[in-house]
Amino acid sequence: MAATTDLPSLDKNFPTSCAAPAPRPEDPVKVVPLAVATVLAIGLDWFVWASYGPKFGVLLLLGLGLGIALFHSRFGFTSAWRQLIAVGNGQGLRAHTLLLGTAATLIALIAGTGAGLFGSKPTPVTNVGPIGLALFVGALLFAVGMQLGGACASGTLFAVGSGQSTIVLTLGGFITGSVLYTYAYPLLKDWPQIKGVLLSDHVGWFGSWAITIAVLAVIVFATRAVQKRRVPPPTDVVPTAKGAARIIRGSWPILVGAVVLGVLAGAVYLVSGGIWGITSAFSLWGAKLLQLFGLHPETWEFWRIKANAASLSTTIWKDKNSLTDIGIVLGAAAAAAAAGAWKIHSSIPWRTALAAVLGGILMGIGARLAGGCNIGAYLGGISVGSLHGWLWGIFALGGTWIGLKLRPLFGLGNPVPTDSVC
Repeated sequence: MAATTDLPSLDKNFPTSCAAPAPRPEDPVKVVPLAVATVLAIGLDWFVWASYGPKFGVLLLLGLGLGIALFHSRFGFTSAWRQLIAVGNGQGLRAHTLLLGTAATLIALIAGTGAGLFGSKPTPVTNVGPIGLALFVGALLFAVGMQLGGACASGTLFAVGSGQSTIVLTLGGFITGSVLYTYAYPLLKDWPQIKGVLLSDHVGWFGSWAITIAVLAVIVFATRAVQKRRVPPPTDVVPTAKGAARIIRGSWPILVGAVVLGVLAGAVYLVSGGIWGITSAFSLWGAKLLQLFGLHPETWEFWRIKANAASLSTTIWKDKNSLTDIGIVLGAAAAAAAAGAWKIHSSIPWRTALAAVLGGILMGIGARLAGGCNIGAYLGGISVGSLHGWLWGIFALGGTWIGLKLRPLFGLGNPVPTDSVC
């Protein structure tokens, strides 16, 4: 399709083949889901705060904020990589650079000054992932899985919260894959690898931040060049409120979502001393569920490691990632209901259901192999200046290409240049 960059509605720096459609008005507020999500969020945060202290209550609140921002901006990793690889639209990846730059700036300030709340101290060294075969294979598998499952780690949580039934299957597969990894840990733990690289160890925190921002700027220019050459369809739009109501009911511009998510990721680091993570909680939930049914995952080698044993032996209400994960689901539920978009889909084609479960399993295994997902490894690694975060992103792009080749086998479509939106 020929470019029509003379249209006033198109950004000449980032041309698209046609103008994006005008957004529709939102549906009325879904009062019952909004009330249920709000009561659950307030009641649960009160319980956590009163039972385990303000640090854990604040982490749950930050999770709620993350869920609201993820839904209202429809911030995606899966769709962003799919649009870039399939048709060359780099809007989503440019939003990633803003998120990464915001988080990296705040984390550099926090780590460089040693700031922390509730007795926490920043521990960037714990967020440096080793570099080796497990990282490469894990990132590749994860990216294939998210293209089949329809969502990444953060996307899975906010989609479940917003009532997307298919993604519940993805979450179930995600937890299953995480449990399979912990069971097979003795076979997977000794893959060849080298020690991770933390940029601040070599150039200090300012140098680490400057290198990160410079690389992100290069990515912006590269996606701009790709988009000018390929002239892709515009990204789709979602219903939106107008005026001040847009703050509460959405939808937010994706760049606004990127900044808000980056600030909240920095806040998680300030409160907990560690990066925002998601998928380690799925292993924990799966193990606790097995215990509930009388099984004994605590005898597995993975759960006999001191730090893992400590996590399994204590409540999930003191687990950072569990708190923010649960917060994301509830925050997204409230946001979707406020936007009039909360809806359970009762009919799921069998091939779509199969892809969702299989994609979730691949993501669960891949995230544990790589030591993280699009949040813990990609966002977390890059934001603290760890080389493994960049490598995760490179191999995830390769996995995205493979995933796009597999999607049609399950009846899932890919963007093509002749689409009106992607």
